[in-house]
Amino acid sequence: MGDKFLFDGPDDAAVTILLAHGAGAPMDSASMTATAGALATAGFRVARFEFGYMAARRTVEGRKPPPRADTLNPEYLAAIEDLDVKGPLIIGGKSMGGRVASMIADPLHAAGRITGLLCLGYPFHPPAKPEQLRTKHLAGLKTPTLICQGIRDEFGTREEVQNYVLSDAIEVLWLEDGDHDLKPRKSISGFSTADHLRTLADAVAAWAARLTR
Repeated sequence: MGDKFLFDGPDDAAVTILLAHGAGAPMDSASMTATAGALATAGFRVARFEFGYMAARRTVEGRKPPPRADTLNPEYLAAIEDLDVKGPLIIGGKSMGGRVASMIADPLHAAGRITGLLCLGYPFHPPAKPEQLRTKHLAGLKTPTLICQGIRDEFGTREEVQNYVLSDAIEVLWLEDGDHDLKPRKSISGFSTADHLRTLADAVAAWAARLTR
């Protein structure tokens, strides 16, 4: 598998989670590293990978802008092939990474290749553009899905999301006062980021256990 993936958690974990990064930050960003660590502590094997445009930023001067999300679908499918997991696999990612995973999930789930979809801060719309919804395919989604979302996420607040038409296969875990990185303001909410990551990891563990029993 080379060095394409960053791994956290036990090699013999019952369930593997494959995560892609968001549009603007790499797979080893502080947010993704902390989330992968929390999921690993909950007993998952977590693999992170980068899309080509982001990997290129490590070697090429100048920031390549992210391409349209749907053009990344083949890269995500290739990462699943390269990872070659034998047991239950959950795919997903942070923001755009989760969105890409959501676009390829149903055929994989129907074929028994994946168990579920995990989205960390789903980008329901661009910030300050609530009319530009990215939810059409979520209405008919059949893959069991858990979206972990901050209540004040500028890509989709709780007030906004409760009015969207989402498939019954989708569950949403709302994190009190969380932003797009799921971070709360401790002075306002009383919660720390570490608190929310523990809540997230426990929720993912309980959800995954239901899917795999």
